[in-house]
Amino acid sequence: MPRWLRREAVECWSAVRAAERRTVVTEGLLCALVAAIGLLPLPLVPPDRLVPAVVEALWAAVLVPVRRARPGAAVLGSAVLVVGDNVWTLAVAPLIVLSAARRIAPTRRVWRLVGVACAAVGVLALARGALVRSEAPLPELAGNAVSCVLLLLLPALSGTLLGRRRPLVSLLRERNAYLEQARALTAATARLEERTRIAGEMHDLLGHRLSLISVHAGALELGAARQAPALAGQAELLRTTAGTAMEELREILGVLRHEDGPRAADGTGEETGTRADIAALVEESRRTGGGVGLDWSVPDTAEMDPRTRQAIHRVVREGLTNVLKHASGAPTVVVVRSADRGVDVSVTNEAPPASARSHGGSRSGLAGCQERVSLLGGTFRAGPLTNGGFRVTAWLPTHGTGPLGSAAPREALAGPAPDPGSLPPHGTGQRGARAPLPDEILTWPRVLGSGCLALLVTLPTTVFLAVLLVYQVLRAVP
Repeated sequence: MPRWLRREAVECWSAVRAAERRTVVTEGLLCALVAAIGLLPLPLVPPDRLVPAVVEALWAAVLVPVRRARPGAAVLGSAVLVVGDNVWTLAVAPLIVLSAARRIAPTRRVWRLVGVACAAVGVLALARGALVRSEAPLPELAGNAVSCVLLLLLPALSGTLLGRRRPLVSLLRERNAYLEQARALTAATARLEERTRIAGEMHDLLGHRLSLISVHAGALELGAARQAPALAGQAELLRTTAGTAMEELREILGVLRHEDGPRAADGTGEETGTRADIAALVEESRRTGGGVGLDWSVPDTAEMDPRTRQAIHRVVREGLTNVLKHASGAPTVVVVRSADRGVDVSVTNEAPPASARSHGGSRSGLAGCQERVSLLGGTFRAGPLTNGGFRVTAWLPTHGTGPLGSAAPREALAGPAPDPGSLPPHGTGQRGARAPLPDEILTWPRVLGSGCLALLVTLPTTVFLAVLLVYQVLRAVP
């Protein structure tokens, strides 16, 4: 016996150390509450035998953590509370039995333990009657039988129903997780098919047109070199621009067709948004006949998120394109300078000549820039100036803080399909990994019905305890 007790003590201590701190604290508070419920009313309503009543209260506090590690022992130990002199611990006994029965499987083992506990109640009642020499043993045995039904059998039945409800709830959650995963995979497949279709349409339409522009621009360059040397530079710019547009189109098609690994959408690779890249954009605008200046004050050694550099390229390019379309020939200044934890970018043009005034555009390019900057966590503004000019400004964080941060791949916008290998195993509150069970097994009426039936079963026990405790309180009132 001492060896068995020592082994049980070691196992219990190991279980306490392995449990979460929250669980240990909760169980400790429950033990203290049960002990208080059993001990505090004793001075108000003194029992016939004080020492056994105190021992029963402490025994009930011990059974609270035992119901987790040894639920069968908790059911058997509740027999002592049913026979004891401490009426206040009777309110704890059915809760202990219910909680322990939920954790016992299979169901027939619960009823074996409850039968043994009821037999123990009878034996303890007979032993108690022999010791105190009770004059009415039969009524006392009948009362103990009623207590066994109300405090052991009905709570065990309720705990069994709740225990059977728990796996049903887990299976329902698993089935829902499986269906959600299937929906996500289906949506990802449909999204990929749509992106592939868009890529094919862009390739067939824009690719053919850009190829024709490039070929005719090359022929125009050769003809201009012989007949109009003054226009040779413009023809060369048209040919190189068409070639660059074709390369950018190929990059965009690659992004649309592939979801594996981020790609630069601007076709400029790792050099996007650098000083050399912006200077090249400014030089292209100068070759079209506009007076464009560059004010770059960002240190070359500054670390900058690649997507921030892409946004700088996009803002500057959109600003210069708008100047070319709506204010051709107007003096323009491109400013890129360091700011507080970010970069300020602006493209400002003065009032255009009267012959180059525009009636406005669709502003779709500015809307795209605003969306890109907002996704990075920056700010974007564009509007006319009082002198008739126009300004496009943006503040971009050095390291992206929005959904398009440096750690977020481009596919985050498209919502890639979840990797089945990265999903947790199936179970309660986790994603499912196998086919759902048939509908006739997993139904909400089964789950709700078992829970409601468990509450109905405990109703007689609740009424019995309420009457008993009210009677004890009335006894305490002088």
